[in-house]
Amino acid sequence: MSFAHYMKDKRFFCLLYAAIMLFVSVILYVGDSASASVSNVVYVNAVCLIVAALYIGIGYFYRRKFYRELTAVIEQGGDAMIAALPAPQTAEQSLYLQHIRKLQREHAEQLQQLVNEKRDHQDFIMSWIHEVKLPIAASRMLINNCEDKSVDYLIDKFEDELGKIDSYVEQALYYSRIDSFSRDYFITEIRLAQMMKSSVKKYAKLFINKRIRFVMEDTDYFVQSDSKWLAFIIDQITANSLKYTNEGGQLTVSFEADSKEQRMLISDTGIGIAPEDLTRVFEKGFTGTNGRSQSKSTGMGLYLAKQLALKLGHDLSIQSEEGSMTKVTIHFPKIRNYGEWYSR
Repeated sequence: MSFAHYMKDKRFFCLLYAAIMLFVSVILYVGDSASASVSNVVYVNAVCLIVAALYIGIGYFYRRKFYRELTAVIEQGGDAMIAALPAPQTAEQSLYLQHIRKLQREHAEQLQQLVNEKRDHQDFIMSWIHEVKLPIAASRMLINNCEDKSVDYLIDKFEDELGKIDSYVEQALYYSRIDSFSRDYFITEIRLAQMMKSSVKKYAKLFINKRIRFVMEDTDYFVQSDSKWLAFIIDQITANSLKYTNEGGQLTVSFEADSKEQRMLISDTGIGIAPEDLTRVFEKGFTGTNGRSQSKSTGMGLYLAKQLALKLGHDLSIQSEEGSMTKVTIHFPKIRNYGEWYSR
């Protein structure tokens, strides 16, 4: 910090000093005789000027130490810059340094969040690549061993593998668009029964192959939501139920409502979830004991369903008994004049 810069900062003090000294000089000159008043004015101005000069000079050298240390820290840079900041000399400097440290903490937190998100994204991509390679490899095996297979059999198997690839691609698409959700949704009145039937139709072949019975309450309900995103949520829940339900099982859909919310309950008679895993099933990348033992999984289906439900103003909860059942509930909070259910 140069002396010129310091004097620029002190310009208002200098203006105040000049105004006060002018006032004092006028009073002294008017109040005394001409000869005495001139000498008094000169004497008072000289003494005050010396005192003011000492104040400014001492203040400059005192402040210069802080600014030199601050300049050195800025030029040095690096991660340790905040820790090396000089001690404040005034309350104003203390506030500035506090603000700088706060900004640095927020920046570090945001940077760490970005690093974590990048790591999670890389983990998902690696897991997704592994998942999508399996149906591709299975398709190649079908091609290489198709001599003694009928055309209908090959088409059936290829449809299965293409369905898996389509499911994985859809999951990756929704994962990539979850941050831009606010620019890509349209709230309309949704018929839940029709939405569930569409999901069952999508996985009809799996229902048939595993001989899983589908039962839905004979009631028609309507909610306010985005049809595309809600369909994805229901599809993820249905796919999970089918994956972990053994042959001959059952998938049941029912509806409930009270004064605060409406609920859609999707239950299965599958293998259930271990108690220690139940609180973590909606975490990103969590596969759980069953997910690891039954088949490879990205652990993203329920995570995406939960995040999208929250963005829509809904919620998901889960109940399970290991070895017997799992029940996923979609919660639709009631909103005044918006989101009421209608039974028809």
